[in-house]
Amino acid sequence: MDGTLVDTEPYWIDSEFDLAARYGGTWSREHALTLVGRDLLDAGRYIREHMGIDLTPEQIVDDLLDGVVARVRMEVPWRPGALDLLATLRHARVPCALVTMSYQRFVAPILEHLPAETFRVVVTGDVLTNGKPHPEPYLTAAAALGVAAADCIAIEDSSTGVTSAETAGCMVLVVPNHVTVSTGPRRIFRDSLVGLGLEDLCVMCRTPGPGGPGLRAATTPPL
Repeated sequence: MDGTLVDTEPYWIDSEFDLAARYGGTWSREHALTLVGRDLLDAGRYIREHMGIDLTPEQIVDDLLDGVVARVRMEVPWRPGALDLLATLRHARVPCALVTMSYQRFVAPILEHLPAETFRVVVTGDVLTNGKPHPEPYLTAAAALGVAAADCIAIEDSSTGVTSAETAGCMVLVVPNHVTVSTGPRRIFRDSLVGLGLEDLCVMCRTPGPGGPGLRAATTPPL
């Protein structure tokens, strides 16, 4: 969700700098980008260590969530092409799952802007034993949809998320945003979701790896 469907990473980063200012810690954009896509409690432990503040990881996560939830209730920053793609999949009755490390209280106000049943399954970080990059999030989502992960396409923007999906067995459409992602055998790259259609996704399902059929069809059209 964060960075793929909605560009909320700046909300998280702003909240992290605000946290450092209020509790006398130090922070950098490099540290912030290290956390993109990671499990929130894992991020909380990282912040406690590197920001140098005397809060528990759980308190850090709650504080950050307060900040980002307030921001997203004022404005949901949809990524280009995200709403059109979700509408296309909904009309084609393609079963979709939202797999995010954000917690339910942050996800809920975003889902309020979408038609019911846009996502048949929603997997959030607060219901998992192991977060990304572990494969559990995507294995959980695929099982809830009643399909094999190998029959799914995951759309991700970070190395952490890509590793989670790839390890679960998914083909991965990578749309990088704030961080770079390396190439891999089950990874197809695209600059944007703009213009992405159902036919493109079907072709990707038949793509065996880099250089295989379908990669040309999956490239971003000129804007």
